[in-house]
Amino acid sequence: MRKTNRRTFLALAGTAALSACGSNTVQRGTPPPSTAYSAGVTRPKPKPVDLAQWYHPYPEAGVQEAVTRYAAAYQKSKVAVQWNPDDYETKLNAALQAGPVPDVFEGQVTVDRVRQNLLVPLDDVIGPVRGDFTPSVLAAQTVDGKVYGIPQALDTQVLFYRKSFLQEAGVQPPQTLDELVDAAKKLSKDGVKGLFAGNDAGAAALAGPLLWSAGLDYVKDGKSAGFDDPRAATVFAKLHELNGSLLLGASTDWADPLPFIDGLTAMQWTWLWNLPKIQDTLKDDFGVLAFPRLDAAGAPSVPVSGLSAMVHSKSLNPNAAKDFVKWLWLERVDFQQEFATRFGFHLPARLSVLGKVAAAADAAKLVKENGRAAGPLWTPTANTALVDALGRIVRDGADPVAETKAAVEAVKAELGRLAA
Repeated sequence: MRKTNRRTFLALAGTAALSACGSNTVQRGTPPPSTAYSAGVTRPKPKPVDLAQWYHPYPEAGVQEAVTRYAAAYQKSKVAVQWNPDDYETKLNAALQAGPVPDVFEGQVTVDRVRQNLLVPLDDVIGPVRGDFTPSVLAAQTVDGKVYGIPQALDTQVLFYRKSFLQEAGVQPPQTLDELVDAAKKLSKDGVKGLFAGNDAGAAALAGPLLWSAGLDYVKDGKSAGFDDPRAATVFAKLHELNGSLLLGASTDWADPLPFIDGLTAMQWTWLWNLPKIQDTLKDDFGVLAFPRLDAAGAPSVPVSGLSAMVHSKSLNPNAAKDFVKWLWLERVDFQQEFATRFGFHLPARLSVLGKVAAAADAAKLVKENGRAAGPLWTPTANTALVDALGRIVRDGADPVAETKAAVEAVKAELGRLAA
């Protein structure tokens, strides 16, 4: 069966719609209410309930042991951790449909699951500390004004650059798209390309950063395409200008830092979790940047994503499940910090915890100032329409205006489906 790990799972947000399901709030493992207690008779103390918590298979060693240890430390309920090595998303979809297990699971909040009443709102859980999350991170958990996920840890993408390569070429770290285009051209020499953003010329990895650089977004006002604007075609054309300076045909794709480490490219757009591997090889001969802004009306950005803890609406113990989620992902700061930083280079989701990680100071600043997320309304169908259009623009030189218009229409149709 197909294996799913953290790298691939983060690309699977917004999976196929599930059938509508009801909810059941009967308490499992708790004595039934009684009106027959006589004076002087002590009411039996409720027994701890049983909860099932599901995870997808993280590739980093030690994660399974850690989350099992976290569950064992919880006193109010008996929590059984289930590790799912085979095709997690398909297995989870079937389980959510059938219920009641899992009670707690990780994934990404999607509109389809909310519309089908598969998730329990968690506003009361996150309420006291909602200001401890960046707005973009919290927005990715929110549908129709309600929060359905508690972020566990964050992953972000940044622009890595080789300091020595830029210095030799007399190039400053780019702060605008025009500077990025110019720098990539100057750095493309002697068998080295200026930028690597994927073997598809950056269409998949840079769609969001390009929109944000122009001051646009995937979705606007929660109901319309956020790039139905002439500036979208303008910024997409900038990626086409980069075409001759882009590394293509690499042995690995943009999520792997090998082309950057091997000196095949002076700059690479990739995940921040590659930082330790890059640092081990290049020492201090690198820097990190947000994706540059188009102009003063736009903004630099770093895409932020990650998995969140959610409560299944068909759980027999939804309140107990919510209490456990609150304890693990909001109260146990020590577990949150360990989960994010000990098993690969990820970032704690809460700003107060993020600030405790000295090694992540630069990354924390980027996330606080420039973190952006696609949000639950951005589905795979909408993303495919945009990425395909951008791919035709950058690789084939297709008309940016016409391609952007077609993508906008496809996104409008998808948003209409979600609203129906």
